[in-house]
Amino acid sequence: MDAANEHAHEADRVFDLAVTGAEGESSFRAIGLAGSYARRAARTDSDVDLVVLAEDPRQLLEDDEWHRRFGDVELVRSEEFGVVVERRLRLPSGLEIEVGIAPTSWAATDPVDAGTHRVVREGFRILVDRDRLLARLVQSVSTTP
Repeated sequence: MDAANEHAHEADRVFDLAVTGAEGESSFRAIGLAGSYARRAARTDSDVDLVVLAEDPRQLLEDDEWHRRFGDVELVRSEEFGVVVERRLRLPSGLEIEVGIAPTSWAATDPVDAGTHRVVREGFRILVDRDRLLARLVQSVSTTP
């Protein structure tokens, strides 16, 4: 299997694991896929961009064991972007998973934060949406310039 197909297969596995993992975590309220994989335009060097909305993001951030659900991953970096805390993970194949962990307020629609608007506008797919937070956000972004 060539690198592009291997990464595509691994990315599909990451999506499945994210959804399955959310089923067992009541604090996970929504998971969205952003960027090139959401646009179905991923290249070999593309990373998987997940947005995880949680009732209590601190709980996830204090225990990095949750990211082991993706398999044998290395924590590459942790960085804050406003209310979003990124955990960048790398699989042995080199595929990187960028997990942005945020409170449910990230999906607020009145008004939509400019950064959130950009993320959704540039390609976004809903994977888990227990409270329809992401559905309302996507609808709001699709009706505003």
